Amino acid sequence: MVKGVGIGLRHQHLQQVLNEKPNIDWLEVHSENFFYDNLASYQLEQIADDYPLSLHGVGLSLGSDDKLNQQHLQNLKNAVDRFQPDLVSDHLSWSSIDGNYLHDLLPLPYTQATLNHFADKVKATQDFLGRQILIENPSSYLQFKVSNIPEWEFFPVCQVCVVVVYCLMLIIFM
Repeated sequence: MVKGVGIGLRHQHLQQVLNEKPNIDWLEVHSENFFYDNLASYQLEQIADDYPLSLHGVGLSLGSDDKLNQQHLQNLKNAVDRFQPDLVSDHLSWSSIDGNYLHDLLPLPYTQATLNHFADKVKATQDFLGRQILIENPSSYLQFKVSNIPEWEFFPVCQVCVVVVYCLMLIIFM
């Protein structure tokens, strides 16, 4: 179980963690970096024997009007099955439109319709994965005119949506 302080593990440190086995409580990796069978995935498999893992994604685009990308979901499920992480997470954001990925975590309007849509996407993701996921709050670098729920109320409301959604995930990085 994930307890204590974790760090974000990057590719350039995989071998170092394997060699030195530092005194770290748990590790977070970007799930999309480990979707394929390569050296990094093999190294992470070995690391997972010694450390609890958190798979943190940036590509589900849960707030998008696009349907969930089934290939991305299958890749994520394969990674979850392979690495057996304690936590799986993604963002309260959108990053695709009409199947085109924008490679950014874009904020959403704070409305009831947004909450309902987002909750449906989270529920579908959790059903596909067979487990709960955590949701990290988005950066708020713009406001939508249609937003009718203040940001400080929007996140707590997420917790009472159709599914259990944790809108504030606190990760402390060393």
